[in-house]
Amino acid sequence: MYENKDMLSWLGYFADMMKVSPEKIKMLNICGKQKNVVPTIDTHKRVLIFADQSHEDLLYTLWEKGFGEYDMWYAEGVEPGGEVHHDKLEKVLNRKITGSTVIFIMNEKTRESVRYGIANDFFSAGTVHYVGKEIRAVIMSLLDVDTHDTILALQAESIVIEAAIVASEGNIIAVEPDEGSRRSMEENVDKFGVHNVQIIPDMSEETLAAIPVPRLAFIVANHYLESDMERLLKINPNMQFVIYTLDLGILAQAKLIFDKLGIKNMEAIQISVSKTNKDNMFVTQPSPWLITGGAE
Repeated sequence: MYENKDMLSWLGYFADMMKVSPEKIKMLNICGKQKNVVPTIDTHKRVLIFADQSHEDLLYTLWEKGFGEYDMWYAEGVEPGGEVHHDKLEKVLNRKITGSTVIFIMNEKTRESVRYGIANDFFSAGTVHYVGKEIRAVIMSLLDVDTHDTILALQAESIVIEAAIVASEGNIIAVEPDEGSRRSMEENVDKFGVHNVQIIPDMSEETLAAIPVPRLAFIVANHYLESDMERLLKINPNMQFVIYTLDLGILAQAKLIFDKLGIKNMEAIQISVSKTNKDNMFVTQPSPWLITGGAE
């Protein structure tokens, strides 16, 4: 609905009005698309959104996600020139978007940074036992997620959310065989407002054939590790792997599995994190091994 020249015109309009450089404004075109609006606003001081009737309840959703106190400017129409309204988002939460609408949201207090290691308290409570945020930050570093990446994550709920936020133009495939974990995953997808997560129930060849081909797989290992890796290599012979395990037996088998499947450059590291509790005593978290390697 908005062409490039229209979006650039609006960008220039708001840059002049706010007296900031256009490069300090993040643009997001969601017309007829599902984009990660909530994480984008959460990590940018100034966001310019191009929306249409396919997101008629967008303002209510943003209020519901905690942006009610943010300053918002909005106008209808494809080109600048009409009336631009200014209000707190909470004041217009019930306003429906019925056509071409430009929304500029600003919050100078937001930190514009990549955030690895979301605190576990922010995730949906349920049957899932989330890995510590410090360990998750290391895992995210190993994944080296790109904006347009496609990554498969097997039973890795919190990693899915963090990867989805970074891969804002990509796809994260969450494999959740357990029904309770699948519900928690769905709740977290909604809670964090990530629309690039596809949840699948298993690793069968039929299911994997229907998903985008991933560049990398992050696997919380079980005793099906070898067969899971074999299936993934069939859909991408150059698959990269990051394996998480607390099981010494799986660690011992990993080298044999990697060699058998032709996966090179295997490395294994162990992470140990100790934190003080309310009694100022150090408490050691579970210390996983992370095994990495890739097919050539």
